Amino acid sequence: MTQLSENGLDNRAIVIGAGLGGLSAAMRLGAKGYAVTVLDRLDRTGGRGSSIEQDGHRFDLGPTIVTVPDVFERLWADCGRDFHVDVDLRPLEPFYEVRWPDGTKFHASSDDDKMLAEVAKLSPNDVKGFQKFLKDARARYVVGFEGMVAKPMHRAWETIKVLPTFARLRADRSIYGLAASRVKDERLRMALSFHPLFIGGDPTHVTSIYALVAHLEKTYGVHYAIGGVQAIADAMADVVRAQGGVVKQNVTVDEILIDQGAAKAVRLKDGSELDAPLIVSNADAGHTYSHLLRNHKKRRWTPKKIAGKRWSMGLYVWYFGTKGTADKWADVGHHTIANGPRFKGLLKDIFMRGKLADDMSLYIHRPCVTDKSAAPEGDDTFYVLSPVPHLNWDNPVDWTREEPIYRAKVTAQVEKLIPGFQDHITTETVFTPETFRERYLSPHGSGFSLEPRILQSAYFRPHNVSEEAKGLFLVGAGTHPGAGLPGVVSSAEVLSKMVPDMHSVETETRLAAE
Repeated sequence: MTQLSENGLDNRAIVIGAGLGGLSAAMRLGAKGYAVTVLDRLDRTGGRGSSIEQDGHRFDLGPTIVTVPDVFERLWADCGRDFHVDVDLRPLEPFYEVRWPDGTKFHASSDDDKMLAEVAKLSPNDVKGFQKFLKDARARYVVGFEGMVAKPMHRAWETIKVLPTFARLRADRSIYGLAASRVKDERLRMALSFHPLFIGGDPTHVTSIYALVAHLEKTYGVHYAIGGVQAIADAMADVVRAQGGVVKQNVTVDEILIDQGAAKAVRLKDGSELDAPLIVSNADAGHTYSHLLRNHKKRRWTPKKIAGKRWSMGLYVWYFGTKGTADKWADVGHHTIANGPRFKGLLKDIFMRGKLADDMSLYIHRPCVTDKSAAPEGDDTFYVLSPVPHLNWDNPVDWTREEPIYRAKVTAQVEKLIPGFQDHITTETVFTPETFRERYLSPHGSGFSLEPRILQSAYFRPHNVSEEAKGLFLVGAGTHPGAGLPGVVSSAEVLSKMVPDMHSVETETRLAAE
């Protein structure tokens, strides 16, 4: 049934997907006077940031770090609410620990003196170079984050006009290349350049603009939400409902229907249809164009164009709970990055060769250090993540065969960090790229949609306003500005700048009538 606003306009909006991007879009549309329906195929909100409960343990499935609380605070404020009333966000100090096979460690912090001491501990001669890198990071933050992240980039001019600045900042150089130009120690080069891996990018190939993450960490800190990112997603859904919106779980959208060049409805997997003149897809951009619009001839995002894109790496994630270990392994904090013997070589295997290597680097998440609700009292919850190739290679990894073999290799590495952990495991589950493909409908099982290379960013990335149909918009990791919590939440801020405010439209119509 058509729902009309006071001035007789159809203000219905459908959001496909209850990930952080979709929920952000729903909140912003609700604040603009739209009657929003969110449709999601999972049983919980959050998309890749959702969680599962298993034997008393909460496994946070995706992102665990909040680096720019400001994007959430602004989102909540624009909806007339206070983010910190709804979400318990805790700053972490140190942010995380980076370890190397030689036993050395690096603790990332917002404290300048502590950071200089950490650098000096590894390589005294690189302190000045590190300080130069921080200046590099700030310059790139001003251009790449303040200047582009929350702005529409669907017009070529918006990208063209920043090219002179990009050239001056050597955006053509990789972030690893920038780090290597400033510090000589290979461990420090890794510590300053690994961050694009958190959004699916190869540090030896993505633009040096991503050095801005170092400035983000220094300026905003690193935080964790009690209850995990799931708690943020649940709070977002509560805001949507408070605005009068509807959030439906266990509902799969199978197609976006187009009529005379305009989005008009979605067809669900059960064959039923829901109409709305405004549709926002938080599904992966590749899935949106290759599947949801499969019966619509594309102007820009043709199958050939999508096939030619580079996709982010896959993820192997081992979630497990341990019994009676809360007081064990005191040197293992909330976030630990354990490097393997290679950095550049491993990246080449993952991103350029599609090869599942014998060695690995691991990210280990131990939330109970900060959040006791993640496990039964006295117990622990862990997830161990390893970057691996996606599935779009000539000879993709057969995870049915390789998973137990790879888990044994991961186990051997984790044992060095958490000795005896296997004896305490009481519950576990594993996600591979095949899981990402099936659970999140992620093309090729990629963890973060399109890889954030320079020619797959800004104007060159799928736009927030679709060229394929009037009234169709995209948010989330596969569109501008990209993956990561700040990126997907900001994609909805971009959206809000491109759709009319129904309250304003109603006011203008009423005044005109008077």
